[in-house]
Amino acid sequence: MGTDKAIEKLKKRALIDGHFVFTSGRHSSVYVNKDAVYARTSEISKLCRIIAAQFAGFDPQMVIAPAVGGVVLSQWTTHHLSTLSKRDFSVPDPVLAAYAEKSKDGREFVIKREYAKLIPGKRVLVVEDVLTTGGSAKSVVKAVRKIGGEVIGVGALFNRGNVTKRKLGGVPKLFSICNEKMDDWPEDKCPLCVDGVPINMDFGHGAEFLSRKTNETAEDYL
Repeated sequence: MGTDKAIEKLKKRALIDGHFVFTSGRHSSVYVNKDAVYARTSEISKLCRIIAAQFAGFDPQMVIAPAVGGVVLSQWTTHHLSTLSKRDFSVPDPVLAAYAEKSKDGREFVIKREYAKLIPGKRVLVVEDVLTTGGSAKSVVKAVRKIGGEVIGVGALFNRGNVTKRKLGGVPKLFSICNEKMDDWPEDKCPLCVDGVPINMDFGHGAEFLSRKTNETAEDYL
């Protein structure tokens, strides 16, 4: 599947219009529903092969992603890098897959379990589904470097926030299958809120946002 066709299918499958609230608290009229793609293993495999091909020349030894959604990308990208580099589990130094987890306070990603022992000294590719601010990917980049891994780049499905290599901590290479700026706004400047467009409760963090607003309104009457 060529990149142009991949972009077309990715947009058709994943993009939803409405009023959404992101993890960062920012609002947008467009949501990238990556779960609709993850559920179709053949499609996500082909997309991850495109990412893998972009970084095969860097000879990565590990692929890591922020949990939870990125785990799928990590597994499939590792699978294709193993094939492209002829470094599967039949050789002494295969390409390995890993994931990073949120810290207890939820402010950053950390690398735990056996992965923390495997990464030091290795060339590591970070993969992410959607780059909006790039915060999650940057946190994973930082975590890899902290324990002695060499980050060779970041690969993503969508770059919707004009995220750059510099914003991700100065990584050597950034590749996204789809690069398209999609507007988002802080809560107090959201035109959708001004126009009274209902917040989507099924995708993103709309439910949490409305619950918080309801509690704030209730407190005003106490």
